[in-house]
Amino acid sequence: MNILLHVHSCKRGQCLPLLPVAATDTDFCRSHGLMTPEPWAVPHLRVGTCFCGACGTALLKVTGRTWMPLPPSMAALGSKGDEPWQAAHAAQCLLLTALTDLPEGPLEVTTRKTGHSLAWVTLSDKGARGQRLDLSGPAIAEMIGSTMPLCHSQGFLLPDEPDQLRALLTDLALSMGFDIICTTGGTGLSPRDITPQTTAALLDTPLPGFTQAMLAASLAKTPHAVISRAAAGTLGQSIIINLPGSRKAVVENLAAVLPALPHALAKLQGDPADCGG
Repeated sequence: MNILLHVHSCKRGQCLPLLPVAATDTDFCRSHGLMTPEPWAVPHLRVGTCFCGACGTALLKVTGRTWMPLPPSMAALGSKGDEPWQAAHAAQCLLLTALTDLPEGPLEVTTRKTGHSLAWVTLSDKGARGQRLDLSGPAIAEMIGSTMPLCHSQGFLLPDEPDQLRALLTDLALSMGFDIICTTGGTGLSPRDITPQTTAALLDTPLPGFTQAMLAASLAKTPHAVISRAAAGTLGQSIIINLPGSRKAVVENLAAVLPALPHALAKLQGDPADCGG
């Protein structure tokens, strides 16, 4: 699909929202403007999707999705019965990160997504308070990135609070469209260990083979692995995997499921090819 943007001048690495061009107001919020097609005609673009110029060079990348209040000028238009989206109090929009310096002006782009997107979520009360360095989360990104192509990787740090985890997992899978979502921490029996039950309640389809493979790998290292309650499964077109809290255990558990992960994602996201041996 060809998309025509009005790009706000930005530097490499700068992140700006994409709003309908009629809703852009630099006095209210700096943003890129969507000129064509109409907002409702743009397909759901998953995190990691790139906007490419005429020569195929990736210029902008989808790195998130959020709700943005429309500027007061749009509220005034909406009150007069203009287009339905203009009357809304807020618009859901993509967050685009510039991959190079871009000048102000119109830009025709096509979309392309190459590789998978990864979100890793570290559950740690001490980590969320800045009292513990997160070593497990970056290990997830390092290990997955070394075995399969990633178009985007982003980490998140939360306290062991079920409401926060529930909201984040739902957003990462169903709104942002991360392909792989790995959590680390909170899989044991401590009173604050809430990751498995929070995750399991959200899953569309459990993946017991993943949890069995991870348990077998852990039991080969320690008998204490029997208390793990890790869950794994799908939510939308995303695969969610609970991993233990220690860096060593993260590596051991991921090694057990990584060989099957690309195939599982391909089938989940509609690959019609027959399964090989």
